[in-house]
Amino acid sequence: MFVRTIAAVVAMFAALIMGASVASAAPAKYTHSQATAQLRAAGVTWTSSGGCSDRNKPNCTSFEQINQTTIAGAKTFKSASGCALTITGGTETGHASGTYSHWNGYKVDYRLSSCVTNYIKGSFSSIGGNKWKSNAGNIYYLESNHWDVTYHNCGC
Repeated sequence: MFVRTIAAVVAMFAALIMGASVASAAPAKYTHSQATAQLRAAGVTWTSSGGCSDRNKPNCTSFEQINQTTIAGAKTFKSASGCALTITGGTETGHASGTYSHWNGYKVDYRLSSCVTNYIKGSFSSIGGNKWKSNAGNIYYLESNHWDVTYHNCGC
């Protein structure tokens, strides 16, 4: 038994040395109030068509269970662009599903403005289909009435 355990540990370290990856931990999350405090301090605003923050209602804008890197990404974008930045969608239900979804904390929606649009189109690489990719790997997708942004990391 001891020999098998040692062999398994040696194999794991050998795999790491050879460049194999180990599954990463789940992203760190914020509560709605923690996220809004971070956004407010950075001068990022948000709005809700329903005037609410209930994650289970699609007309609310919620930040409950948003990834900390997503909030950091919004703060970085605000600082780098110098634009007024308003978030119109967060982790509330009603968005498309998937691993890198709003519900899972990876996405926010930004209100359209010429400043935000000009910054994205002038600073990031077009990857087709109304999508731009930052050097950090984050994806900015121009939908009909907002920017849908996927933060894979903070871009800090």
